[in-house]
Amino acid sequence: MNQPVSQRGGSQGRRALRRRAVEMLYEAAQRAADPVQLLADRVGSTVVDPIGDYTISLVEGVTAHRERIDELLAEHAQGWTLDRMPPVDLAVLRVGVYELLWSPDVPDPVAIDEAVGLAKELSTDDSPRFVNGVLGRIGNIADRLRAVL
Repeated sequence: MNQPVSQRGGSQGRRALRRRAVEMLYEAAQRAADPVQLLADRVGSTVVDPIGDYTISLVEGVTAHRERIDELLAEHAQGWTLDRMPPVDLAVLRVGVYELLWSPDVPDPVAIDEAVGLAKELSTDDSPRFVNGVLGRIGNIADRLRAVL
């Protein structure tokens, strides 16, 4: 199996690559910066750890489909607006929706489980349940959504 190797010598699994994408999306949102430009500034830099291909794919994919992703999140986050969501949760949800709908190599339950795991690691105690609920609702209609994308 070919996994990216970090400068520290260990291999990065997909969870670490997802986490890095969430962190980059979060940072870009906090700085009001373009995530793809932030990514471009970091790729190849000797100042930060290497950025894996899957992280690049996620950041670029979320950015390319962000309008549709945010529409779906606004529609399925019952009682929550995007502005009211914790920024980390929003970044996790965007990656989760992207994987659900535009990453055919990631099974729907894996996309949801990984997002919930990231919410457990990076956000509040209530976040995993919230992320699971929103992505679960979108996951229930993912086949229909993919058919019209």
